[in-house]
Amino acid sequence: MTPDNEPDGRERVVTVGGQDWADVVAAARESAVAGERIVVNMGPQHPSTHGVLRLILEIDGETITEARCGIGYLHTGIEKNLEYRTWTQGVTFVTRMDYLSPFFNETAYCLGVEKLLGVTDDIPERANVIRVMLMELNRISSHLVALATGGMELGSMSAMFFGFRERELVLSVFETITGLRMNHAYIRPGGLAADLPDDALPRLRELLQLLPKRLRDMENLLNENYIWKARTQGVGYLDLTGCMALGITGPVLRSTGLPHDLRKSQPYCGYESYDFDVITRDQCDAYGRYMIRVLEMRESIKIVEQCMERLGRLGPGPVMITDKKLAWPADLKVGPDGLGNSKEHIAKIMGSSMEALIHHFKLVTEGIRVPAGQVYVAVESPRGELGVHMVSDGGTRPFRVHYRDPSFTNLQAVSVMCEGSMVADAIAAVASIDPVMGGVDR
Repeated sequence: MTPDNEPDGRERVVTVGGQDWADVVAAARESAVAGERIVVNMGPQHPSTHGVLRLILEIDGETITEARCGIGYLHTGIEKNLEYRTWTQGVTFVTRMDYLSPFFNETAYCLGVEKLLGVTDDIPERANVIRVMLMELNRISSHLVALATGGMELGSMSAMFFGFRERELVLSVFETITGLRMNHAYIRPGGLAADLPDDALPRLRELLQLLPKRLRDMENLLNENYIWKARTQGVGYLDLTGCMALGITGPVLRSTGLPHDLRKSQPYCGYESYDFDVITRDQCDAYGRYMIRVLEMRESIKIVEQCMERLGRLGPGPVMITDKKLAWPADLKVGPDGLGNSKEHIAKIMGSSMEALIHHFKLVTEGIRVPAGQVYVAVESPRGELGVHMVSDGGTRPFRVHYRDPSFTNLQAVSVMCEGSMVADAIAAVASIDPVMGGVDR
């Protein structure tokens, strides 16, 4: 584009909104100069920008000259809401942030509360094993969505089918264990809301027998697929220097060859005792990130198998700390309607133990008190470092909770990955980041 498009020498830029495409067509027809730049909005109502991400693209023909992200369209105010809820109630909020990896949101939050309480080493081993097992199953289900939606956005409906078919298997196990497919609030400060139901382990065994074969089907479909490789290899390039400058973590960082994984570098929940590999690639592109997610699912299966073995060795046991002044009553049993407490528990707190009644009432209405202080804890979510900065003033509610969500941080890479490439390549680049807007707009 030359500066003589306007009489005064200024460049001419056409800005495209949602309802003025006729104006754009007219302006394009009037312009006789090749290479005129147009600013377009890709999203937020766009299936390939995850529904609520707005990409502001300045394009020169089909080439992106500038790319910016517009966020905030899914804002929920969850972090602010936490200041008006008890520490235990907070789990119900944070599980809804990154809605594709709820168990990671819950675990990071609970690890922070437990660190403030000074009870990290008191968490029962059975609870930690179940936490690890659920997080790794959640990593599989999240990666499956990343591959399914990424495939759909590039035109592979078969990848969409395979990804969501396998995800349904994992979500069914979640429903068996927690009663919900998403937004579980199952991991609580001090342990878990309840122990595994009787049919959980048999369902898990069935899943572990079927899942490896199903993952091979997806690999056979995409790994050496000519079209898939043409759309992803060399696309969305970001090297190690760029990742370090922008604070990028997760598969995007590991696709540069750096084996950074908090499960290894800063272990939590006993991860240091599990045998698994940190998957890396050195292509620095969308295809490398795809391969990392495929292979990470296999490592997650290995970890889940180790969890199953440990649960069998441990046998029945507590899943909540023993301090009744801090522990949510995880040994409750629901009544026959599946909603209220069992008659046995009601009879105990109402008829035989005044202390139990007082404790139950205070725990439900007031919550636990957490010593004043602040902590930062982080876990390795499917998208990278998910950190929580938590501040307590000594009360029954958080003074401040702020999440360092990897989707928010990783979106900084959009401009670096997209500028200079074609518009079609922006779809593959954003899909390789795998942003979840629920984690961005908190």
